[in-house]
Amino acid sequence: MPKKIDLDRTHGEKLIGLFSRLLFSNRSYSLTELSSLLNCSKQTIQRLVDNINASYSVIIHEEIIGRHKFYSIEKLPNMPHLSLTVGEYRTLLMCQAFTQHLLGRKLFDEANRALEKSSALIAQPVKSSADHFAVIRPGSIDYTPYQEMIRTIIEAMEQKRICKIVYHSIGQTRAKTFYIKAFKLFSHHETLYLHARKARSPGRKYKAPDYDPLLAVHRLIKVELTDRNYEFPGDYDFEKFFNQEFGVMKDDVFKVEVEFTGFSALYVAERLWSADQKIVKKKDGGIKLTFSASSTPEILSWVFSFNEEAKVVKPAWLKEKVVELINGMQSNYS
Repeated sequence: MPKKIDLDRTHGEKLIGLFSRLLFSNRSYSLTELSSLLNCSKQTIQRLVDNINASYSVIIHEEIIGRHKFYSIEKLPNMPHLSLTVGEYRTLLMCQAFTQHLLGRKLFDEANRALEKSSALIAQPVKSSADHFAVIRPGSIDYTPYQEMIRTIIEAMEQKRICKIVYHSIGQTRAKTFYIKAFKLFSHHETLYLHARKARSPGRKYKAPDYDPLLAVHRLIKVELTDRNYEFPGDYDFEKFFNQEFGVMKDDVFKVEVEFTGFSALYVAERLWSADQKIVKKKDGGIKLTFSASSTPEILSWVFSFNEEAKVVKPAWLKEKVVELINGMQSNYS
């Protein structure tokens, strides 16, 4: 007997999932699509369809197109309409698809169900499909195991409640337990982060840390809501803190000047690297980029990603660091 694909979902959950997907989406699905969406075999889908047709007055229509079988349910009459345009719905589909790898399986399925239910309530016929959009995922993190912790963090932000967390920092041998005030969940380079401030641990005198913790969500071991509340600081400005200089890690701000040639010059010139950046075009087709940064490791990694088409000009200490790293890399292959 072949192994079942999804052992956690019961027959009833799959039955309801199939029924609601067909009822609310106002579109047809191939057998292959439904098998993938519900994470079960094609034989299971066929059995679910037979169960619905035998038990309910709503009939699932079957249609053969080419070599594929498609299923659909006609839109029910007298359904209420949402004040959502087809254009707005299409934009939501794009947002959903482009963030699929950051949401994880459960949250993505939740967003997908919400969109499908909405599509059936739009006055105009909806032809747009999430199949039109995609994201390339190699190198990304699977956030499915962190779904409940993400939900807890969102609840903490909404209710302004302090969290007790267990966190394993990169490079540390052991996880640490401390208390935080969660301020903002954000994404950067295919990774989810939580920006927060440390809170007082019960029974201990509070000592303000030198910096606010920046927590990678995938390094959280445990998140627990406490019964303690906090006031959101009126001076908190995420845009000012993170979107002014290059780098998600924050240290002293310094000016950087880098020259680019070839394809890299075109690539860099199309993008914003800091709020105060300046780009000067050179006669040879290259560019000189001057901007502000706050993270040396991130700048070095970024510069090396352009290979020989990038040259650090200033500051001198950063240029020396690049030369030092090149020599170290060369010794690895000598």
